[in-house]
Amino acid sequence: MKSTHQILRKTVIFLLFSFITINLSAQEKEYCPDPNPVIQQRLEEWKDLKFGLLMHWGTYSQWGIVESWSICPEDLSWATGGQKPGVADNYNDYVNAYENLKTTFNPVKFNPEKWAAAAKDAGMKYMVFTTKHHDGFCMFDSKYTDYKITDKGSPFSTNPRSDVTKEIFSAFRKENFWIGAYFSKPDWHSDYYWWKQFPPSDRNANYSIQKYPEQWKKFVDFTHNQINELASNYGKLDILWLDGGWVRKKTDLEIKDALSEVSEGSRWARNPQSQDIDMLRLVKEVRAKQPKLIVVDRAVPGEQQNYLTPEQYIPDTGLPYPWETCMTMGNSWSYVPNDVYKPANEIIEKLVDVVSKGGNYLLNIGPGPDGELDPVAYQRLKEIGTWIKTNGEAIYGSRMFTVFGEGEKIRYTQTKNGDTKYIFLFDFPKEKQLLTKISFSKNTKLQLLGSKSNLSWKQKGDTVEVNVPASLKSVTDYVWVIKVSN
Repeated sequence: MKSTHQILRKTVIFLLFSFITINLSAQEKEYCPDPNPVIQQRLEEWKDLKFGLLMHWGTYSQWGIVESWSICPEDLSWATGGQKPGVADNYNDYVNAYENLKTTFNPVKFNPEKWAAAAKDAGMKYMVFTTKHHDGFCMFDSKYTDYKITDKGSPFSTNPRSDVTKEIFSAFRKENFWIGAYFSKPDWHSDYYWWKQFPPSDRNANYSIQKYPEQWKKFVDFTHNQINELASNYGKLDILWLDGGWVRKKTDLEIKDALSEVSEGSRWARNPQSQDIDMLRLVKEVRAKQPKLIVVDRAVPGEQQNYLTPEQYIPDTGLPYPWETCMTMGNSWSYVPNDVYKPANEIIEKLVDVVSKGGNYLLNIGPGPDGELDPVAYQRLKEIGTWIKTNGEAIYGSRMFTVFGEGEKIRYTQTKNGDTKYIFLFDFPKEKQLLTKISFSKNTKLQLLGSKSNLSWKQKGDTVEVNVPASLKSVTDYVWVIKVSN
């Protein structure tokens, strides 16, 4: 019989191993590089950009609720639990009222040039806009549906700028942004996805694809047609950002597992099934029109997921493949009145943290129902821009150092050739700054970005001691950056 000590030791090792395994699986997902060298090169160019803007905007902005999810018939807090109070006392009436928002959506203050100017001033280099979310409402002029902002039933359709996607892409393109089109693969308005012959029961197609393959084919064709419209009619696209990862091929085991998955004490999936929209053919179609297009089939392992997109979190140590953290500036993806926006220093620290770990940072702001951003959002962009103008050389085009940082308050980046390193200090040092993860040569020069004077330093064993005079604290308001060159 084993001793209590042996049993306890083995239990601790097992639990530790289990934690590491779970942690790794949460941080790293399967990645299949696109073999096309053109796309590989384009990803390297995308990695240089570092900082982008994501915008969730649609009819739901009028109610100030989470985008689309309140019409999803799942008993979950972000779905039916997120419905606007007082609209209806039953699901069907609520959906009817939601879809009727098309008739009142009239963003008369829409001015994408103002958005683009503010984003450029903040140092953003690429953008992703929600051309269609899960609710199926098109913010572009699709000829395959009348559930769109340009339809005569929408009051904004008479506005010369009613095709807001075209206007937004044009405005940002003029400011030299990379252009990204967010597109939802599921479409909860389409009769080909939520067939009116049956009630919807969850986020999935509401009929048996196996039993009605002709109905599913109509949906596949519909999806391909709409995405090809975006690839054909809206100028040069750099990124196709596909959401709704449950619309994909699934094995019988994956379907069985989904049926037993519990969230918030409830089995939320009622009709999980394999939903193959032929991504391989779709990507070939759109790349025939947009040869350098980066495709992000979110959360779906395969060559059509050119980079991964952790949502609302930053991986602890980064990821070993191209990645981008998408995160809200406020608490919500879409517009909510009086939303609480992150302070500028927090946003900048998150940007630095992401970049130091080899990723890009896609920051979301939800425009309001009138077509304006919240004044606080503009102020945050201005504050970020002030910092970027001084310290941007440590961000753009950089790559991960041998380590991303030390502790919670120090981060590193380096140039691609490794000749220049950058040290980010989240707190201004009250005394000498001690560094243990970087070494200098006798010719190494240190300079605080924003100042012209060199910093003195000493090597003491395995530690570098850097003297940062208190007078330099005023160079910036947060996150001080030391340039290290030989």
